[in-house]
Amino acid sequence: MPFGVSLAAARDYLGASPAPEWRQHLLNRYDRSPPMSGEAEVKYLDGDFRVVRPGAFVRCSVTGVPIPLEELKYWSVDRQEAYATPEAVMQRFRAPSAG
Repeated sequence: MPFGVSLAAARDYLGASPAPEWRQHLLNRYDRSPPMSGEAEVKYLDGDFRVVRPGAFVRCSVTGVPIPLEELKYWSVDRQEAYATPEAVMQRFRAPSAG
């Protein structure tokens, strides 16, 4: 199919019938829901996390910078804290604990 051809035009050209109605309502990986805003509440688990309250980001417990959920890589299960960078993790665990 050449570039710049609409899906409807390609179907007409190929003689294909439209997708069944049930398929027209499915989302694909390119469909996006509206962007979330605000801070999320997250439960940190071993190797994963669960969003308790939807939002776009969590805050680094060391630096306070927002971390978009899709970029969240570092956290502590025991402390239930998120960290923006490996340096923030090292800074947290070098500091004497308050409790």
